[in-house]
Amino acid sequence: MSDERQKLDSFFSEAKVWPKELRALRAILLDCGLAEEFKWRGPCYTFDGGNVAVIWGFKENAALGFFKGVLLKDPEGLLVAPGDNSRAVRMFRFTGLDQIKAIETTIRTYVREAIELEKAGAKVDLPKDDIVYPEELLAALEEDPELQEAFEALTPGRKRGYALHFAQPKQSATRVSRIEKSRDRILAGKGLQER
Repeated sequence: MSDERQKLDSFFSEAKVWPKELRALRAILLDCGLAEEFKWRGPCYTFDGGNVAVIWGFKENAALGFFKGVLLKDPEGLLVAPGDNSRAVRMFRFTGLDQIKAIETTIRTYVREAIELEKAGAKVDLPKDDIVYPEELLAALEEDPELQEAFEALTPGRKRGYALHFAQPKQSATRVSRIEKSRDRILAGKGLQER
């Protein structure tokens, strides 16, 4: 058994929150013809190598997220953004197996549409440079050429994640501390939540 398969099996067999809901979502996604991979500490569902969907077990709900969710038609208005700063991902939230069963046909319709978007090579048109970097980050990048080079090499999403994280505290000293604590991760090319 491959290491990836073991991680996937462990994820579902050891799920402490929403295990039945996660397994139900998994079955739907696999039945729709998506491949299952282990990415970002959980199951990710792909089509021809392109990320299509992901499932999560949060404390308050189970969720099925679509990477290009903003491009889905969503005529019933069922999809929500995972957070205030989410630009592309949209997701369903579930607090019971009965909710999944009640809209299974709709879920399958959305998955098929997401696959068609992936086949078509659809891209989410994200505005460039719409994040204002905090002064402390700009100063750190100017003072440390190695950090600046590494930061500029990060993907746009990773840069955005760091910029939002660094800008969050009200006190400048806390922003500086966050930047210093993140330096090694940035130099390693990793995002804020990556191990």
